[in-house]
Amino acid sequence: MMTDNHRYCVIMCGGIGSRFWPYSRTDRPKQFIDFFGTGRSLLQMSYDRISPLVPKENIIIVTNSHYAPLVKEQLPELNDDQILLEPARRNTAPCIAWAAYHIAARDPQASMIVTPSDHLITRDAEFEKSIRLGFNFVEKHDALLTLGIKPTRPETGYGYIQIGRPVEDDVLKVKTFTEKPDIDLAKVFVESGEFFWNSGIFLWSVKSILEALHNYTPDLTSTFDNGLATFGTPEENAFIQREFPGCVNISIDYAVMERASNVYVECVNFGWSDLGTWSALYDNSPKNRDSNVVQNCQVLAYNSSGNIFAVPGDKLVVVNGLHDYIVADAGDVLLVCPKSEEQHIKQYVNDAKLSYKDKYL
Repeated sequence: MMTDNHRYCVIMCGGIGSRFWPYSRTDRPKQFIDFFGTGRSLLQMSYDRISPLVPKENIIIVTNSHYAPLVKEQLPELNDDQILLEPARRNTAPCIAWAAYHIAARDPQASMIVTPSDHLITRDAEFEKSIRLGFNFVEKHDALLTLGIKPTRPETGYGYIQIGRPVEDDVLKVKTFTEKPDIDLAKVFVESGEFFWNSGIFLWSVKSILEALHNYTPDLTSTFDNGLATFGTPEENAFIQREFPGCVNISIDYAVMERASNVYVECVNFGWSDLGTWSALYDNSPKNRDSNVVQNCQVLAYNSSGNIFAVPGDKLVVVNGLHDYIVADAGDVLLVCPKSEEQHIKQYVNDAKLSYKDKYL
């Protein structure tokens, strides 16, 4: 049986969060924002959640080099060697590969959990129980384990996992992965009872993930293998600065999880939400008697319902006859958009860039 000293956590923290624009900006993405008025950002909440499960010195943040000051400001207890700074954004497979090589140089017996920095989890005790079970499983088996969430609606914004035969406890073999389906297919998935949402949280031993990366992404691992002697040394960062931008831009799902034969899913129930959109924030926030969500701001709403208001500062928002809208004011940008149309926010960001360059990003 492994000890907790061999357990590591990698928190992926490099995204821009453009679907949360204009609150989430290039210089301060959503993972660094305190959305719930708790005094802790999503990144800090992720750190707090994992701290009881792995030694604090074994928590590693992978982020873009631009965000180093924000990470250090919000998690001052971390040492510099616990913050891996990507010189370019290359999706989750290169991010995870670097973290695995980095950890393997320090502890070849390590097992690791990989988690995004911007998820909301409301049942911490259940989370701890699920993660301990997951660690125990991957430390006994050559397994790539993902956490599956029982769907509550036919969501088109998530990937889906089709479950296969039970293996032990709440762990099952994975039959198939399906990327974000259309609404009709999502309804079929939910009604079948065979499909779970892909949470994007993974557990495996360092040995298992490195072997899978070598098997399925040899171009990626050949890059890292060329610098094998640098990992865990002062030369590691220089090697990464030089070679990482040339890595293929690919997700761990496409690169490994959808191709490997030793993929399993642990079905969990710990109040999970991929806090990726304004609607997700609305769904997970307390509402007043008119089903409006007021995010730490002053609002007078008449004949209005189902809205989310996010307007910082002392500005008073007065609305009449507004239903199911996002009203988000970031000082230099005001967004007023139906919740049903929020999938277009990325397009608004692109248009703002075309018209005004980086001024409002």
